[in-house]
Amino acid sequence: MTTIYRLLTEEDTSAFCHKVSDALAKGWVLQGSPCYAFDAANGVMRCAQAVTKEVDADYTPDMKLGAQ
Repeated sequence: MTTIYRLLTEEDTSAFCHKVSDALAKGWVLQGSPCYAFDAANGVMRCAQAVTKEVDADYTPDMKLGAQ
């Protein structure tokens, strides 16, 4: 088994919550607390949440993490 990692990011809208909820529904696990920061270039707040997942595959840099 291999642990893979993703950092989900999105503007602070319901789209972020849907992105995280979709990952959880696909077996990803929350890691740590979400982060929240102001994106001055675009004038919006942004959210980030780390997630991990155990997969039965060897990690390779070309692995499509979201497809796992």
